Amino acid sequence: MQILRQLRWQIVGAQMLVVVVGVLTLSLTANTLAARAVPPDLLLTVQAQVGKALLIAALAATGVGLMASLLLVRAILRPLQAIARSSQRIAAGRYDERVAVPASDELRAVATSFNQMAAVLEQVEQQRVAMIGNVAHELRTPLAGIEGYLEGLVDAIIPSTPETFRDMQHEVRRLRRLVDDLQTLSRVEAGQVSLHFTTFDLRDVARRVVAQIQPQVLDGCLETIVDGPDRPLLVRADPDRTVQILLNLVGNAVRYTPEHGCITVRLATDAQMAEVRVQDTGIGIPPEALPYIFERFYRVDPSRSRSSGGSGIGLTIARHLAWAMGGDLHAESPGRGHGSTFILRLPLAEGLEDTPSPDRHQA
Repeated sequence: MQILRQLRWQIVGAQMLVVVVGVLTLSLTANTLAARAVPPDLLLTVQAQVGKALLIAALAATGVGLMASLLLVRAILRPLQAIARSSQRIAAGRYDERVAVPASDELRAVATSFNQMAAVLEQVEQQRVAMIGNVAHELRTPLAGIEGYLEGLVDAIIPSTPETFRDMQHEVRRLRRLVDDLQTLSRVEAGQVSLHFTTFDLRDVARRVVAQIQPQVLDGCLETIVDGPDRPLLVRADPDRTVQILLNLVGNAVRYTPEHGCITVRLATDAQMAEVRVQDTGIGIPPEALPYIFERFYRVDPSRSRSSGGSGIGLTIARHLAWAMGGDLHAESPGRGHGSTFILRLPLAEGLEDTPSPDRHQA
């Protein structure tokens, strides 16, 4: 019974069954026709000749069937066995493993899908290794600052003044902020962030965010523009998480927009979604960087980002929060030096009651 569960013997058995059924059908048909058309005195002779012919045909069909079965088994099982071996090597950590693509359409699709999966796993592993390196680097920077202050205090090189301790406190807060961001990122990517859905006016939230950041814009402009009728823009989302996303987007716009630049927060709507476009006239994003702008720790300008204190994961957190609320977040830019636009889309609340819903948790 163990043999019958193997694909190769199932194929061989199917071929032999076809041969047996064909031979029996021909034998029965030939004997029936002979009994009707051949005189009785010649019937035995004709049946004997037909039997010999059918025996030869059966042997030939059996041989051809066995050869065809073996060739078919080889064509099917060899790619599957190669995929199985490669799967074991990938499970052992060899993510660069790939399989040859067969000529058969069906097996080609399987092999192509397997190679695509392996490529994605390899990319995920590379991102994991890069993330470990980035986390180590980001943690090392404030720790090195704290260590430098402590060594200076021990050696009496740095005076024990309130300014020194404030500088140390700044490094500690920077370290804590990075740890908090990493914890938030882990929860968001795992879908474990708590969301409290309610219906609220997106215009009011955007204006509060702009008013909060307005003091940071000294020589430039920061304004809110609403496209369409002057009426509440009701969305169904988590207002606190929406504020978190917009603070990140507008804060980044302020950080990367030079003096005398301009930042515009534009609100609009379509049939199903509300849209907030945070547009600036800053340094812009080169086309080759746009696909990676929301990846963890990715920076278009690493030196500028580190000097401004960014951890490099704020946009990653913002996009995952937008996804968790049923929306989206993406970026557009004509290129370096031409500014950039970040578009947040959230579901409209039209037709829903304007009352808070029970807490909803993403698991």
